[in-house]
Amino acid sequence: MKITAIIPARYSSSRLPGKPLKDICGKTMVQRVYEQVKKVSLVDKVIVATDDQRIFNEVKSFKGNVIMTSKDHKTGTDRLAEVATKIDTDIIVNVQGDEPLINPLVIKSAIEPLLTDDSLKMSTLKHLIKDEEEINNPNIVKVITDKNKNAIYFSRSKIPYARNSQKFNYYKHIGLYVYRKNFLLRFAEMESTPLEVQESLEQLRVIENGYKIKVLETEYDSIGVDTEEDLDKVRNILGE
Repeated sequence: MKITAIIPARYSSSRLPGKPLKDICGKTMVQRVYEQVKKVSLVDKVIVATDDQRIFNEVKSFKGNVIMTSKDHKTGTDRLAEVATKIDTDIIVNVQGDEPLINPLVIKSAIEPLLTDDSLKMSTLKHLIKDEEEINNPNIVKVITDKNKNAIYFSRSKIPYARNSQKFNYYKHIGLYVYRKNFLLRFAEMESTPLEVQESLEQLRVIENGYKIKVLETEYDSIGVDTEEDLDKVRNILGE
């Protein structure tokens, strides 16, 4: 069973242009992410997928694996699928390129279900929300699951709706995905679906087409870098 981790890395970013090349305590963000993923014992190979020559050159400079992709991809899934067609692997892990503090054990935990259950095609993660503001923040994607830990729905809204005062645990979706290669290629060929378009969440395409997504709970809370403030926060953590 071959497992490959792919890190999509685009130069363009509306809030933080050149994000993958930002310096974090002496190393670029893309190198930080790459090195964390390399620590995952189950992963056989790590590849950066980029459409920018500057990022390509940076990955080569620290002797990382990198593949140049088309600039015309509309989604991260399309970029991932292009790389998947070029490599020999069974399982693909999609690691966000803006999480330099990603915990290797968290990535490992997301992979393990696909190694023990041949029927699973895709898995991801969730984290218990402790801040009320995050529950109502549309930038924080929420997820609800069934008793078998399969996703029922992902939303930018607060789900479920709190009609009464009964206490309920709300979960934040951690955007790390693990796919069987053949399912990823099938997923990329599916047309966009109404809920996906409405919420602007690609993973809803999977559910709308009748497939299951296993969702594992983790104590790890992702710290994505989208702004200069986020960048300073990560620098402070690594500089301690």
